[in-house]
Amino acid sequence: MQSCLNILNMAASSSQNGIQLLLAAEQEAQHIVNAARTAKQARLKQAKEEAEREIAEFRAQMEAEYQRKLAESSGDSGANVKRLEVETEAKIEHLKTEASRISPDVVSMLLRHERVQVNGNSIFRISDSPSGDCESSDELENSEILFLRLLQLVSLCMAYNSNSKSNVDDDEEEEFEHFDDFTVASSWERFISEIEAVCRHWLADGPKNLLAKDAVQMDLLLVLYKVKSEFKYASKSYCMEYYFEKSSNGEAGDWNKQSHDLQLSFGVKDFLVIAPLSASGVVLDAPEASKLLSAVAIALSNCSCNWPAFVPVHDPSRKAYIGIQNMGTAFTRRFEADGIGSQVPVKLMHMEGLYELFVSKFAYAAVDLSMRHFKVHFKTKLTYRTLTYEDEDEAEGADADISATGEIFESENPGRMQWDDDCPWSEWYSAEDPVKGFELLAIWSERVAESSLDMAELENASPLEADSWFLYPSLPQNLDISDGNTIGFASQLRLLVKALEMSLEAQYMEDFLSVEKSGSENLSSSAVIPPPTVLDRVLKDLFHEVTEAQVGFSLDEHKSSRAIKGSPLYSLFGQFCLHALWFGNCNIRAIAVLWIEFVREVRWCWEESQPLPRMQSNGAIDLSTCLINQKLHMLAICINKKSLQGKAHDIGRHDDSAIAHLQENMQIQTKFSASHGAREGFSNNDRKSSFQVAGSMMLLKSYKIMHAPITQDPPPMTEDMHEERLQAAEALGDSFSFSAQLEKDILASDMSAFKAANPDAVFEDFIRWHSPKDWECDCSEKLEESRTYSMKESTIEWPPRGRLSERMSDMGNSWRKIWNEASPLPASEQKPLLDPNREGEKVLHYLETLRPHQLLSQMVCTAFRAAVDTLNQTSFGGLKQMTTKMGQLYITMASTLKYMQSNNMTSDSEIIEDLSRLCVTFEHVEKLIILAASLHRKFLQAPHLAEAIFSDYSDYYLQETGMCSSQADKRKEFDKTQEIQLQDRNIIAGMFTPPTATQSWRNVVSMGNLLNGHEPISRGIIFSKRDRANGSYFDSSPKFHQQEIETYRMYVSQTSNDLRVALSVASCD
Repeated sequence: MQSCLNILNMAASSSQNGIQLLLAAEQEAQHIVNAARTAKQARLKQAKEEAEREIAEFRAQMEAEYQRKLAESSGDSGANVKRLEVETEAKIEHLKTEASRISPDVVSMLLRHERVQVNGNSIFRISDSPSGDCESSDELENSEILFLRLLQLVSLCMAYNSNSKSNVDDDEEEEFEHFDDFTVASSWERFISEIEAVCRHWLADGPKNLLAKDAVQMDLLLVLYKVKSEFKYASKSYCMEYYFEKSSNGEAGDWNKQSHDLQLSFGVKDFLVIAPLSASGVVLDAPEASKLLSAVAIALSNCSCNWPAFVPVHDPSRKAYIGIQNMGTAFTRRFEADGIGSQVPVKLMHMEGLYELFVSKFAYAAVDLSMRHFKVHFKTKLTYRTLTYEDEDEAEGADADISATGEIFESENPGRMQWDDDCPWSEWYSAEDPVKGFELLAIWSERVAESSLDMAELENASPLEADSWFLYPSLPQNLDISDGNTIGFASQLRLLVKALEMSLEAQYMEDFLSVEKSGSENLSSSAVIPPPTVLDRVLKDLFHEVTEAQVGFSLDEHKSSRAIKGSPLYSLFGQFCLHALWFGNCNIRAIAVLWIEFVREVRWCWEESQPLPRMQSNGAIDLSTCLINQKLHMLAICINKKSLQGKAHDIGRHDDSAIAHLQENMQIQTKFSASHGAREGFSNNDRKSSFQVAGSMMLLKSYKIMHAPITQDPPPMTEDMHEERLQAAEALGDSFSFSAQLEKDILASDMSAFKAANPDAVFEDFIRWHSPKDWECDCSEKLEESRTYSMKESTIEWPPRGRLSERMSDMGNSWRKIWNEASPLPASEQKPLLDPNREGEKVLHYLETLRPHQLLSQMVCTAFRAAVDTLNQTSFGGLKQMTTKMGQLYITMASTLKYMQSNNMTSDSEIIEDLSRLCVTFEHVEKLIILAASLHRKFLQAPHLAEAIFSDYSDYYLQETGMCSSQADKRKEFDKTQEIQLQDRNIIAGMFTPPTATQSWRNVVSMGNLLNGHEPISRGIIFSKRDRANGSYFDSSPKFHQQEIETYRMYVSQTSNDLRVALSVASCD
């Protein structure tokens, strides 16, 4: 510090080494900065900022007063000199006081310069410099410059000292970035210098590096990014933002929907915006806005940068801007934009008035614009919007209301049709139409207008004459985000999964009906049980209002549907699960109530021998379904058997003869004549329960034709019964003996029926009919005797050739033992293989004692299968992508739900998490299929458009659903448009139905270009005027000689209520 003062004092007395001494002073000042860097960190930040401001103001005042007093003191006025000395000393004392709060080093430096003396020549002198007049004016001027430079060094030292606390952790970067430019003399110049430094930094990095650093993507835009930096000037804070695209190739599009408002307005690509950090974000003071724009323009010019810069002005609602751009030549482009939010002049609502407005910007004011001809280029875009459902009838309410119990009630207004009334899911809920409407863009490419009449002619033209049509669907942007109010299968399946998780805590379903046993306070308060009327309505739909179409299982299921172990869609348990999704909002208590009443209704059907609705009463049990569905099928068979037995008991013996007569009618006439049968020694009365002739086989011990008997059907078996037999087989070990033992009843029944149908049959005859694989025929043997009976077109050889297999020829074979014990009895007189009473009660016992988690696990599988089978019935045309997604959903569900198929599911949290993720996947597909159905209905005559829109949105949707949570606030907008070919324009125009008197349309049309009576909702026009620039306008660049440039450009965006105009003018300044 002492050396710095010595250098300054020496400079005040001699000017021979002034430059070298100045450099030495700056170096010494740098040592001061380095010392300040190591100062203590516990300094008051607010006090430092105030002192810095005081020093800056003092320096500015000193400079201003010096210039003023220098002029006043030219007459060697002693009074002025004295006053200047007093004022200067007072300011120095104030500066010392404020500086004492900042840094001891700065205080020491200021104390060495306590006094500022003014001699007769009215210049500043250092107190330690020699007294008396200076030897020359050069010496005095050097002293003045050194003093002012010292004040600047002090200010910079204190500014750096105030920031040293926040930057102490990165000293090396600080040394590189904080360069002290001692040529800057004012705060405004320093402001320009800071802007220039940031712009150079952005230029050096380029878009690629900026994206890798701190650039952020603009909301709802795809290609535009921005970086920002903050500045301070004159006690105000400003923010400068640089907007840029990933690729710097190409030019900004005129009607690009992804473009920023300023890009559309002024036809620029990359640009800067500087605005104050305030609530409004705009500059309300015109001088301040001009000064800001000038500062940015100077900084960009110093950087040799051609970015346009804009400053927002006026009220924010006006979206007003002023701007400037250095075009890299002698030309400068200036920008200005403003808007009118109401009471737009009638003349400006028409193209003719807008044309004259543009012409007035470059034509003489005295010229009649309507009579003169000016060659103006222009482009036009008109936007039309179809009516939404709400616009057509806003007075009517929603078609479905949700009650406090969670049930959905139908609309009281049956006359109003929902868009999805004939969709398969409409039985359970009404989905909101995802296609809110369409926007049609009719674009006229560049044309030339020479008068306002040309514009008036275009305003009366039909949109069908436009050069290009583009269709933009209005689709939800956040389709994958569930707001909690969306009702669909996916939302209800989530609730069912929660109920499954709660079911693991109870032993019986009745436990959830008791508040004391529920075990959860939230369960009793939030789980609402619907009123009895709702319950009765559900049971009535399940058991009483059943049509034949609902009983039959003629539904074309998806090929992968049976891979899901659930109940079929239209089965009794399948419909029960779908009702449970909506009953009481699918809480566990409501499910418990519904299940208990469901079992009671099933028992009533059993006790009253009433057919079980929605279930087949015959046939084999489908083991690919869930166990509850198998049990209900078994019960339906038992009820049918029980009912037949009851009728047979009431009819008595008379019924037996009727049955016998019926069986005789069902027999197939043999190929033997009656006389031949008598001649062979058998009678039809000897046969009992014969169904038909067994081909051409004859009995071994007689010349009689073998008859196939009527046998009892094998008893139906459910999955758990098969498992019991399999466990028994593993315990016995001998599979053949086990098979014979377990099938003894069935085998004995078949043998008895065979003996009744063939009285002269032997064991070998039964084997030939029942198990042909155990009858070995050696065709090489030659029989010594053979009789052949020719009967019309067939021949029967006797005796039959062959022998029993090795295992059947054993005399100790269990089958032969059963044969010997079997009595010849027809099936109608045998003991039934299935005891319907016993098996029926076993089914009911299973249903009544089913554990909650076993019930809920089967409900989850069935509900998922029934829901996806319902959606699979949706008609969505030939959308291959949707077909693929449905197939993928079936496979995903089958792989996830296979862990639910075991009856011993434990409280595995991973299974619950997998089911929750499955619900999310289901929701995605459900929303996409609703969208596909909506598009299919709207483009029946142009299915290729529906396919194109769905394909684009599906790709966008998949990309959106793959985003992580940190990117959720950076979502881009779906902005894909479809170009409409000429042959499709009439189809699209038909979507714009003429407005009716009941719709709220204006009687007075504000703009032209009507489409079926619809005026455009917005209109955009780009006017431009081009001139050829002389070579003298440019910086001696021959290649620009006589180049055509756009000297005037005006962008107009208007609706029936507002108007916004953006003007850019290129001029040679």
